[in-house]
Amino acid sequence: MPEPLQINGINTIGLFTLVKREVDRFINVYTQTIVAPVITTLLFYTIFALAFGGIARQVGDVPFLEFLAPGLIMMTMVQNSFANTSSSIVISKVQGNIVDILLPPLSPFEMLSGFIIGAVLRGLLVGLVTGIVVSIFVPITIHSVTLVVAYAVLGTMLLAALGMAAGVWSEKFDHIAAVTNFIVTPLTFLSGTFYSISSLPPMWQWMAHYNPFFYMIDGFRAGFIGQSDGDPFWGIWFLIGINLALVGLIYWMLRSGYKIKS
Repeated sequence: MPEPLQINGINTIGLFTLVKREVDRFINVYTQTIVAPVITTLLFYTIFALAFGGIARQVGDVPFLEFLAPGLIMMTMVQNSFANTSSSIVISKVQGNIVDILLPPLSPFEMLSGFIIGAVLRGLLVGLVTGIVVSIFVPITIHSVTLVVAYAVLGTMLLAALGMAAGVWSEKFDHIAAVTNFIVTPLTFLSGTFYSISSLPPMWQWMAHYNPFFYMIDGFRAGFIGQSDGDPFWGIWFLIGINLALVGLIYWMLRSGYKIKS
């Protein structure tokens, strides 16, 4: 008779299986999860390059289109990370198969790690593909690999964690749409993705420095063009703090069974 599986420490098999499940989810519908975001980014790029005269503009010493490209790449990465965790959890709750995740011997930390890792991988993959496609139209150089990697990971992790918290809180798709429309999208567009915040009035510049999306975009852009509106190294610590707070919130949600256990 087979012996029961003894789990000491981290359940690596269960964690790997959950990560693989999340990766398979977005790979199986790659036209929606990878191709579509790239096309959307190119549309944004085309609008700002042609309709708004971006070809002739400068931001500091950098051509506007080179300034714009990293922000668009980061925006695409984080939005897809958010979509991955939020949709995965809400779909499981609506369809009633959330029990398939709750029954296996996974601790709350292993569950949140599996979902977040899967979402980060999707964000990074989308960002890589988007960057390759955008580089066909605008020259992309890397000023600091450390900043690019640090902000890519921290940014996608933050939105993955936010998406997971929103997914656990949400009871239907309308709730996720509300979080997207009233939190994610406004903070993204007010982050300096399409402009330098130095062009804003002082009050709006001050407010931008409390927007975590600003640090994602600004630090990621600094890794490419070496130009930033804030301190990239302070931004790293700021994002680490936000990530730790969100992970703590999700851990409490999962441990207490908030809106996922009857």
